[in-house]
Amino acid sequence: MTDRSASFIYVTFIRTTPDKVYEAITRPDIARRYWGHENVSDDWRPGSDWRHVRADEARTVELVGKVLESDPPSRLVISWANESQKDDAEQYSRVTFDIEKQGEMVKLTVAHEELQPGSGMLKGISKGWPLVLSSMKSFLETGQGFDL
Repeated sequence: MTDRSASFIYVTFIRTTPDKVYEAITRPDIARRYWGHENVSDDWRPGSDWRHVRADEARTVELVGKVLESDPPSRLVISWANESQKDDAEQYSRVTFDIEKQGEMVKLTVAHEELQPGSGMLKGISKGWPLVLSSMKSFLETGQGFDL
């Protein structure tokens, strides 16, 4: 059995509503504007597939998984793996988005867990999540995300 004890947790505060944060994660037309990718699912309900698709002409699917929990607009939990490793159950990790209203802001906690220590995925998401979530914050507060 593979060691999957590593995790990465990121917390940010965004001046917006829980609904808008949830939509920014789950609506392809919004995600492409701050992430350069679209998160796509038929319905974002537990058991549904989801895909992380490049928002360019190639439309390459880079990540895949299942929706594990969905409680809009406060919580979304998905499994997560590189598309090229989708047939290996040990390559999947778990991402939890907890969205909490705090006054005029939202506290967004992203916990990416069940990662292999020292893996390429852990290294990639440790750099990627801060950039993507900062871009989301900027987009939701100003209307402009970063060019990722």
